[in-house]
Formats: sequence, structure tokens, C-alpha cells
Amino acid sequence: MKWKIGDVTITKVLEKEMHWPFKALLPAATEEVVDGVPWLAPHYVDEAGKLILSVHCLAIESQGQRLLVDTCIGNDKDRPTRPFDGLDTSFLSDLEAAGFPRDSVDAVMCTHLHVDHVGWNTMLVDGVWVPTFSNARHLFDRTEYDHWVEAGPKELDIFGDVMGDSVAPIVDAGLADFVNGDGHKVTDEVWLESTPGHTPGHYSVRISSGGEDAVITGDMTHHPIQYAHPDLGSPADTDSATAIATRQSFIERYGDTPTLVIGTHFAGPTAGRIVSDGAAWRLDT
Repeated sequence: MKWKIGDVTITKVLEKEMHWPFKALLPAATEEVVDGVPWLAPHYVDEAGKLILSVHCLAIESQGQRLLVDTCIGNDKDRPTRPFDGLDTSFLSDLEAAGFPRDSVDAVMCTHLHVDHVGWNTMLVDGVWVPTFSNARHLFDRTEYDHWVEAGPKELDIFGDVMGDSVAPIVDAGLADFVNGDGHKVTDEVWLESTPGHTPGHYSVRISSGGEDAVITGDMTHHPIQYAHPDLGSPADTDSATAIATRQSFIERYGDTPTLVIGTHFAGPTAGRIVSDGAAWRLDT
């Protein structure tokens, strides 16, 4: 799946698709709430009423730079969460087939440092975690990084040693840039936009070229139902109230505009425009 935003090309590279009960990610999304949003089917809700969640990377070509947004779960990782544990996927070969061999990547943008957004930062070589994209700068928001360094054991208990196996090797190799995720420019066409709440230093990625605009959400929005019901929070949110306020502000900013919204976890078409739907909003794909 590929999109053109002016001179910028954005390519989706899928690692894994999952079907989960809504209560696992968005506990307040009851069957009644989901049934009240009919446009979710068939792309975002399956026939059993489960949410469809995609884990993918978004690869960007801009002004001669080859950029990745989020690096999914990764292979061989020890993860207590069963769907993420010990994966053996073709992600790297799929990324290369999409035109992004790992040595060609110039920068990796991690919207935040959760398990399913940093995994392919590293790969296992002779029992050691080494940087996968060894020529790339890795952009970590400073607030985000500091939070998870301090939280260490909490992250370990829930997701496995994410910082140890997927972040620390990047820092140790001198490949990390600690940035302010509010306006940091990657190219003249690509920059970071602060969207906190899901995590303290979470950022989304803005693209603007040739009079066209797009934004990659990260986990500011997990699932399109959160445009119809922006108050649906997730147990994975560090600060649920801030996450909801950020999402509402995002909808006000981009709703009923030409800006293409590309979901980091949206299945199916993955991208669309937020349009008014009576008193609510929907993702128009």
C-alpha cells in the first residue's frame, strides 16, 4: 500500500495483523458502542465483532532521504504478551522488496518507545542485539526516553525488556538523537508533531509537500472508532485524560480538511480523512 503526498512517497510494510476483543485495548468500546459505528465494518471490525489491529511500518521517501516511522515488534524478542513473543516474520525482506534495504535507511522515527514500535530497531546476531538500520539516526523524544529509563521495571514486567533489547543498543552504538518531538524537522517536508498522553513524549509525524498534507498518528489513535468516540481510552495510555484531550484537539485540527490521516495501527485501507458524521466524526477512506 502506497500514498503520494506531493513529492513524498509513503509505503506501508506490514509485519502482523491481529484480531482482538475490543475490551483488551478499549474497554469502554462495548458491543453496543461498536454496533453504533457501522462504518467500521468490514475493514476495522471482523464478523465476530473483534477489532482488527495492524502492526506495520511506514516508509517515507522525502528529498533524497529514506525514513521509517516505527519499527513494529521484531523477531526473536522475548515478550510475555503472547502475540508478540518469539516472532519469525519476513519483515526485513518485505521492507527490502518495498525498496528499503536496511542499509539504505537514513533515519528511524519512533513515535514512542512501546514494544510494537521499536522492535526492529535491533536484530539478534550471534546472541547479541545489534542495530538493524546501522546507517540510520534514530529519533527518540527526550521526555519519552527519560520516562522509560526511569520506569524500567514497570516496562519489563508488562512487555519484556524493551529498553534493553530494542533501545539501549541504539544508544550504545551512538545512533540515537534525542529530540524535542514538537516541530523537529527531519526534512523540509517531514517533521514531528507532539501528541502526548498515550505516553509522555509521544509524537505523530507530519508530511507536507506540493500543497498536500498527511499525518501519521502513532498511538495517538489506536483504532478508527476513536474518531467516532474520542473519549475511548486505553489501559496502555500513560495519561488517559491527556490522551483524550490530545485526540480531541487532533480531530478539531484535521477534521473536515484535506489532510490524509494514516493510522499506525489501522488495518484495511489504513488511511483516510476525518469527516463530520452528524454530531460525531468518521474516517472516510
